[in-house]
Amino acid sequence: SRKRFKTLRTVVAWRGRAEWDQVMVGLYCGDSRLQQEALDRVSAWKSRYGHKMPLAVDSTAELIRCKVLDSSGRVKPQELILSYGLALVRFVNLITERKQKVVNIPLRQLAREVDIPVWVVDLRHELTHGKLPPLALCRKGCDVVLDWLRKTYWSRQLGNNLCEENEDEDEEQEGVEENAELDNDAWD
Repeated sequence: SRKRFKTLRTVVAWRGRAEWDQVMVGLYCGDSRLQQEALDRVSAWKSRYGHKMPLAVDSTAELIRCKVLDSSGRVKPQELILSYGLALVRFVNLITERKQKVVNIPLRQLAREVDIPVWVVDLRHELTHGKLPPLALCRKGCDVVLDWLRKTYWSRQLGNNLCEENEDEDEEQEGVEENAELDNDAWD
C-alpha cells in the first residue's frame, strides 16, 4: 500500500507571500511613509502571532521604527539615542541569548560566531553600562544591524534577491509559508 504524506504547513501571521514581500520591501525602501505602513502591518502580525513572531522581523521593525522617528524631525536627539539604544540592546541580547549554553559565553565571542561586528556589541555594552554614545554612532549601529538582518534573514527568505536591481523577476521562489527558516530557530 502506498503511504500518503501531507505537506507540512507552518501557520503564519501574514496572509500570503504577497503581503510578506510588500512588508519586507516597505521596511527597507527608505521612504518613511511606506516604512510606517510596513510597521503597522508588522504590528498586526505581532498581535496575531504574539511570542512566535520571528526575532528577525521583530528586531527589524524596532530598528526601522527608530529610523522613522529620526526622519520625522520631531524627536530630540537624547530621545533618539535612547530609542536606538533600546533597539540595539534588544537585538544583541536576543540574537546572542539563543547561542548561550550552560556556561556563559562572552557576547563578543558569540557576535563573532554569527558575524555581527564586535563594535556593535561594544556599543550595546556602552548603552547598557556606560555613558550614552553619540547619536551618530547609534545611527551607524542601526544601519549596520539592519544590513546584517537584510543579508542574514530577509535575503535568505527570497533566495538572496532582496532589492537587487538585476533581479530576475520571473524566477520562481518558494512560498514563505512553507519556509522553515521563518521560525525563531533559523538563527541558531
